[in-house]
Amino acid sequence: MLTAAAVCPHPPLLVPTSTGGAIGPDTHELSNLRNACDAAVITLFAANPDVIVVVGADTRTTRYPPDAAGTLAAYGVPFTVGTGTPVLPLSLTVGRWLLAKAGTEASAERPVLQAIAAHVTPATCMLLGAQLAELAPQVAILAMGDGPGRRARRAPGAIDADADRYDKLMMNALATADAAQLADLDPGHDEELFIAGRAAWQVLAGAALADADADPHPGDARFASALRYAAAPFEVSYYVATWLLARTPPH
Repeated sequence: MLTAAAVCPHPPLLVPTSTGGAIGPDTHELSNLRNACDAAVITLFAANPDVIVVVGADTRTTRYPPDAAGTLAAYGVPFTVGTGTPVLPLSLTVGRWLLAKAGTEASAERPVLQAIAAHVTPATCMLLGAQLAELAPQVAILAMGDGPGRRARRAPGAIDADADRYDKLMMNALATADAAQLADLDPGHDEELFIAGRAAWQVLAGAALADADADPHPGDARFASALRYAAAPFEVSYYVATWLLARTPPH
């Protein structure tokens, strides 16, 4: 059962090695983002899960070994996490690093590293999420994904009404632990708005809704939620949030 979740973005700049120190006027904002991610992952450990699952987009859906390695070499950053030949996609590389940075609990040392093909349907994502929720009595999910990045690719600094609407929807869904709203995200926006997180967020939704039918009070929030960060400091939208199970439905 899903008992805790965190949502974090996965830009390489989260790793301090990527910036080599101060990067100009956005240094403070980057620090806020990094601190929010650290706090969100620490919250997962505080929930004492039996297993932590890191979910992120890849070119295909696959589960990597818990000690699999990832690198940021493709982004010009001399950074590697894990052991062996790097195979992890960017999303899981950054997610695995966040776990390693936050603690040394067994659940961090042997996380489930689950990649989801970025193009798959919401139904496929939801099914995978439900399956992940059954891995252990207490499952925590770290869902890695970036929001709209069209501003950065097309018109940096310009107003983008479509991206703003998407941001508003995501902020509301994450702040209120509205898994159904995440489940309804339209994959058609992924390419249009350059979104890299939709599939992972819908895996989270599937895990969160897996036990909803057993809930005698479906109108009440099952998860206590906190939106810890939501901004587009580098023309890409980043969200950081935590969900903690508030009550357990009977079985």
